Amino acid sequence: MSDFDIQTPTAFDPFADANAENSDAGTKDYVHIRIQQRNGRKSLTTVQGLKKEFSYNKILKDLKKEFCCNGTVVQDPELGQVIQLQGDQRKNVSTFLVQAGIVKKEHIKIHGF
Repeated sequence: MSDFDIQTPTAFDPFADANAENSDAGTKDYVHIRIQQRNGRKSLTTVQGLKKEFSYNKILKDLKKEFCCNGTVVQDPELGQVIQLQGDQRKNVSTFLVQAGIVKKEHIKIHGF
């Protein structure tokens, strides 16, 4: 019995790399596409993290025309400008941003459900 080494499980911290001071995690600027549930079947799609050099109103106008939905640009004190669209438009918005050349595909993070 003494030949066996007993290993006790240790707690795994998935955010240890992000909390390390010499780590470069989080330095990439990602565009976050999220969905927010409203009431019933209604939902909002939010897009944040676009570069400030882009005209949010022009992007919003093209998104609304392309996907036949309503939307607005909201000024948030922490997040800056956020585009909100009605409905679940996560996949549509990500393909639109890549095809328009606004963001590369590897810089898009899709969240929700």
